[in-house]
Amino acid sequence: MTRGALVAAVLILLGVAAFGFTQIKPFGDESIDRSQPAMLKSVRDLSQYHAAAGEFQVVLDIENDVKWVPAALAGERTLFVAAGSVNAFVDLGTLQDDGLILSPDGKTVELRVPKPQLDKPNLHHDRSYVFSQERGLINDLQALAGPPDQQRFYVAAEAKLTEAAQKSEILKRAEDNTRVMLTGMLQALGFQVKVVGD
Repeated sequence: MTRGALVAAVLILLGVAAFGFTQIKPFGDESIDRSQPAMLKSVRDLSQYHAAAGEFQVVLDIENDVKWVPAALAGERTLFVAAGSVNAFVDLGTLQDDGLILSPDGKTVELRVPKPQLDKPNLHHDRSYVFSQERGLINDLQALAGPPDQQRFYVAAEAKLTEAAQKSEILKRAEDNTRVMLTGMLQALGFQVKVVGD
């Protein structure tokens, strides 16, 4: 082998080695999960009928100003996109009180559908994110000290999603769906159903 061929071979080997070390870790890399299995802490009986659900998205525009200080030095403005769902449910446990009244002849049932309620919003973390953020110099320096706290954005997003759900039609839809479900079930059992309002 000539000297030139030997140098070329060495260069090729060095190139392959350099590429290989960037792609393959020579000592291996293994992730070990030593977490304990989840433990069941408690069990609750539920009587909720989840009758409707809504998907919502909101863009939060939150600005924190520092009085008498220019925004270039201190302050922060954040656009946060939050996506989540809100369920509307009916607690069927209240039917045992005065929600179902059987007629004396046992053929007719008076049905009073309980008022639906909104469940706590379920934020979709994979679709919720900081869209943009403008910070003053002091805030930038503080951000270098540790990861930003986004908990306040999630809390604000939950409040906005709840507000949007209250203004939407899902409560009415849940009440209608529950009435249709209960009426159909009772009619299948051979009863005539009379729906009464509050």
